Amino acid sequence: MANSSHTPPLLQVEDLRVRFTSADGSVADAVRNVSFTLGREKLGIVGESGSGKSTVGRALLGLHPRSATIDAKTLAFSGIDLLNADAKTMRSIRGRRMSMILQDPKYSLNPVLRVGDQIAEAYLAHHPGSKAQARAQVLAMLSAVRIRDPERVYELYPHQVSGGMGQRIMIAMMLVPQPEVMIADEPTSALDVSVRMQVLDVLDELVTQRGLGLIFISHDLNLVRHFCDRVLVMYAGRVVESIAAADLANARHPYTQGLLAALPSMQHRRPILPTLQRDPAWAQGATA
Repeated sequence: MANSSHTPPLLQVEDLRVRFTSADGSVADAVRNVSFTLGREKLGIVGESGSGKSTVGRALLGLHPRSATIDAKTLAFSGIDLLNADAKTMRSIRGRRMSMILQDPKYSLNPVLRVGDQIAEAYLAHHPGSKAQARAQVLAMLSAVRIRDPERVYELYPHQVSGGMGQRIMIAMMLVPQPEVMIADEPTSALDVSVRMQVLDVLDELVTQRGLGLIFISHDLNLVRHFCDRVLVMYAGRVVESIAAADLANARHPYTQGLLAALPSMQHRRPILPTLQRDPAWAQGATA
């Protein structure tokens, strides 16, 4: 579902820069000149580890430490200037209107609380009401993410659920406040192939039915090609290519071409996968 030219984008990002200052005063530019818009669609951000993918997602929610400096010509969500928003405004956005699914539920769920209570807490933080109302919303959301017997699962602790169920519980927790934008940071990397496809089906169904904008952060170019509508390819903190997912085979930037060439294939077996070549000039915005 592509972004319609007649519908204002949910997110507008122009020339985003994220810089970290260490204790000794040295400065590192983690993200530079990143620009994109997000409508009610699935936007993939791909690249190697350290390319700046997750840094972009956290910058949108203001989740970086004080050592980070975030600048942009435009950083807006539904007309709200995120750069200059005060703490109260950000609290009204973070979780309620824009949420983030983290990579591994083992490190995101509280091990001493029942999973249902944790989801209910996320709901009550943004929708004041009774515990009975919250429980009803939680059970409905657990059903929406295809968890069988939600009454039973509500009572479980994180160590009692599988990796795939834990990831669906995390999705339910992020969706129960009914956000408009969801950022999924490597949500399937810890899952096996069959469970991964189940989780992707859940995300796809929820995005389509609820009209969400989804930013899907991944290192898996093949997965993003089949799941997303558009793709941003990042290298050394920059977006080197923005392309429709269906057109990835026709990518023009040599870095994107190198990533595609390095993908293993069952149909075209090779004794040795090609080594990805990198040009320092790409980090400065050059294409060759």
